[in-house]
Amino acid sequence: MANVQIPDALLVRNYVAGDENALASLINKHQSKIFGFIYSKVGDRDVSDDIFQDTFIKVIKTLKSNSYNEEGKFLPWVMRIAHNLIVDYFRKNKKMPMFRETEEFSIFSIMSDNNPNIEAQMITSQVESDLQKLIDELPNDQKEVLVMRIYQDLSFKEISELTGVSINTALGRMRYALMNLRKVIEKNQIILTN
Repeated sequence: MANVQIPDALLVRNYVAGDENALASLINKHQSKIFGFIYSKVGDRDVSDDIFQDTFIKVIKTLKSNSYNEEGKFLPWVMRIAHNLIVDYFRKNKKMPMFRETEEFSIFSIMSDNNPNIEAQMITSQVESDLQKLIDELPNDQKEVLVMRIYQDLSFKEISELTGVSINTALGRMRYALMNLRKVIEKNQIILTN
């Protein structure tokens, strides 16, 4: 019999109901994508292994506490956990990753930490936390696309596959997210430069 792909939502439900094998299936199914994403940001296999394990420790804790409600979007949720752990790793090690700079994402250019003095680092982390607050205020669908594109460096094709929407819808959400961010920045006269 052919190996039928069991949907993530069902595997999550089975795991929460006590089927430990369901978690192994979820990890095996998404391991290469999640590990590949972590490794692409960190560039160190041992550190990537640690972050990968920490990601799934958090996944297990959340699932066991019955506080998971991502409505079947398991992979994007795990990617967000991995992303947050990567950011924590860079913070602890005092080196922020370089974010890819294009005209479209120029408001994020401040986060490239090319000035190593302490004051600049403090300003950079303050800007990053201000920006995180702004991003948190976006509607969920826009926030999801923005986080995947900017922080996880996923292509719109990957985003559309992960979120189950068309590429055009993903592009549209990104456009609205950036427009909304600009509006909030202008309204609050937030200065994103140091």
